Amino acid sequence: MPVRLSTLPDFTRPGVGVVMVSTWRVGTPERQQATVEAITRVWRSRPWPTGGLLSYSSLTGNDGETLLHYSQWRDRAAHQAFAATGRDERVAEIDAAVPGIERVGLRPYTLYRGEGPTVPGDGPVPGCFVAVDVEFEGPDPARLRSWVDTVFEAIGTDPHLAPGGISAYFHAATDGTRVLNLAGWESEQAHVDALAAPGQGIGSDTEQWRAVRAHPGVKGSTVTRCTPAISLFPAGGATG
Repeated sequence: MPVRLSTLPDFTRPGVGVVMVSTWRVGTPERQQATVEAITRVWRSRPWPTGGLLSYSSLTGNDGETLLHYSQWRDRAAHQAFAATGRDERVAEIDAAVPGIERVGLRPYTLYRGEGPTVPGDGPVPGCFVAVDVEFEGPDPARLRSWVDTVFEAIGTDPHLAPGGISAYFHAATDGTRVLNLAGWESEQAHVDALAAPGQGIGSDTEQWRAVRAHPGVKGSTVTRCTPAISLFPAGGATG
């Protein structure tokens, strides 16, 4: 099956049972670009793998060193089958083009809750995605959902939301220990300005935002800004 190419991942693509997220460390902006070009060339030179891969997207970290990889699968078994039979030759060709890639932090997630446009034509197109990785103290899927619901309540009741935010899609780790929010912003600068505004980061000083920050079980979080690079999916699939 031929491969189609877009820029933005479609977080609401139908049929997704699990999302695999990982980071590639490549070292420099030049190697970031070379890696994106290698991924595009390798994947478009082969038929789309059968068996449950629905999309494969990559975003370049604005740190100039990393790539965030986001792939959507029918289920975890589909990912495991591809890893066993179809992954190695693609990885080998990418590594030949850009030697020394370090691959870290591969984790399975499911999309729990989100809002906002995700693909061109739905609304404003994000120029930057902010990956907010929140770690909790021990596995507790219900606690993850409670925290996300509290965030949505805070957003919905905030009288002075920072301008520039477009979308937010919260993914729960299948082991119950983390939440990954991929938030779309108009630009990197819009997010920088929002963080620099008075207060404690994104969000006004409301009771609801205080509940988010004081939510029990939150161990810590990291924030990474990324620029959409490529989104690959099979011809005949939904636009990405």
